[in-house]
Amino acid sequence: MIRADERELKEFIAERLKLPIQLLKSENWEEELIKKKVVSEEKLLSLLSEFYKAPFIDLRNLAIPSNIVKIVPRTTAEKYLLLPFEKKGPNLQVAMADPSDIQLIEKLRFTTGFKVNPFVSLSFRIKEKLEETYGKAEEEFFSRLKSEILEKSSEEEEIGVELSGQGVISLDDLKNLASQAPIVKLVNAIILEALKKGASDIHIEPFEKELRIRYRIDGILHEVAKYQPNIKDAVVARIKVLSKLDIAEKRLPQDGRMKAKYQERDIDFRVSTVPTVFGEKVVLRVLDKGALKLNLSELGLEEREYELLKKAIFSPYGMVLVTGPTGSGKTTTLYSSLLTVNKPEVNIMTVEDPVEYNLYGINQVQVNPEIGLTFARVLRAFLRQDPDIIMVGEIRDSETAEIAVEAALTGHLVLSTLHTNDAPSTITRLIDMEIEPFLVSSSVILVVAQRLARKICPYCKEPYQYPVEVLKEVGFSQEEIASLKTFKGKGCPECDFTGYKGRVALYEVMEVVPEIRDAIVKGKNAEEIREIARKNGMRTLREIGRIKIAKGITTPEEVLRVTRSY
Repeated sequence: MIRADERELKEFIAERLKLPIQLLKSENWEEELIKKKVVSEEKLLSLLSEFYKAPFIDLRNLAIPSNIVKIVPRTTAEKYLLLPFEKKGPNLQVAMADPSDIQLIEKLRFTTGFKVNPFVSLSFRIKEKLEETYGKAEEEFFSRLKSEILEKSSEEEEIGVELSGQGVISLDDLKNLASQAPIVKLVNAIILEALKKGASDIHIEPFEKELRIRYRIDGILHEVAKYQPNIKDAVVARIKVLSKLDIAEKRLPQDGRMKAKYQERDIDFRVSTVPTVFGEKVVLRVLDKGALKLNLSELGLEEREYELLKKAIFSPYGMVLVTGPTGSGKTTTLYSSLLTVNKPEVNIMTVEDPVEYNLYGINQVQVNPEIGLTFARVLRAFLRQDPDIIMVGEIRDSETAEIAVEAALTGHLVLSTLHTNDAPSTITRLIDMEIEPFLVSSSVILVVAQRLARKICPYCKEPYQYPVEVLKEVGFSQEEIASLKTFKGKGCPECDFTGYKGRVALYEVMEVVPEIRDAIVKGKNAEEIREIARKNGMRTLREIGRIKIAKGITTPEEVLRVTRSY
């Protein structure tokens, strides 16, 4: 069925109500007809139902539980003008402005895991109910947060500070606001709830009419709260005080650190502020050493990939490179590798920006470009410190790359990261950084590309049959699909109704075998190197993703989201 045309709908309504079609030209024609009492709401719903051949739902007096709206993100509901209002077993009842949009219904089915039953409703009623229902869900969330997390107080205090009537806030006023109990409690609550939910980042974002809080959980940003904009300066000042930043400086970016204790664990926060049009945006990166898995065998590598990486990190010299986007777990892989080879008889030195976790028995140096302590300068100093293994947090420029290659060729094992899309293109990236191809081929022994995919929530995991087209898009053959068992999380309180909890790493591991060395020296491109690597057993990120799907660890949507086909 093709999506209904809006003009056809208006002609149908005008004909049935015996009205000139000009009365329906406005974007808000439904609301205008009802306000002018041209037609009753019940009658208009009935006509829409007849046109779309779908049942209608009157949203006016309908109470929608907050756990139902959580199934569909607010942004999706607002974008497509729809609202889930009831769940019956595997069926999700959804109010829609256009229930004939089959593509949208299929998308909802795919993303929610429910069979979608569409109901037609009035556009303006959906908008009203969206604001009411999602607003109520957020209100319930922070009401529970306050009762569970915030310290009990004999006085009832609102989370907010009245700043109306003030022009420019003085530095003393700002310091006072940052130490007021409501602001202290709010910042504590934001941080503690992020730790409870396992967030990796906290985003505090000022806009013209609101202060927005978002958490990055399992790699995805979730909006968790909005506040009046009049508290943004006080909230930012409180975080700056905690992280020892200059609260008077609002024009330039600043970086700092702070610590907290949670469930007997020491948590570090890396704090970054950036001036925006409506105030300073703050991002707190959560560095939870207690939650960090630094055992190489627990990272999720498949057997072949695990053995190749283990063999490489026990090599006496050479370069091992880990590549992937920001937040893909590269640092965790490097730290796990270092701890695997960390012994009293081995001298391990690292240069990082910044040092994210302190590792016992390993000499870690943090760069400080302001005083000239760069990656390249620290690396040169390392070569005079009798190292066995050197870890470079990131190869960012030609000078650092050149020294790292030199170290790998002179009897040291060098571990580092680069920002490239896959393992083969890492080779060409080094050559683009003006490293001679023969030096690259002689120094690099292994390249690891990785991504993080969300794992299916174990608390609500259930068998789910994906469409054949989706499985084929992931790369499964018809024969594989016939015997494939796939799973999906239906959504539960444990996973905040997302269907996912935790993440698993996908690893593409390319061993630099003699054929690849020859290809590098001959100037072959990334595509040609990839073909040689695959002939020698390398499995791409997408292929590793298919293995994780077949094992019931993740879903096709996640693999398609974080990998690409070649």
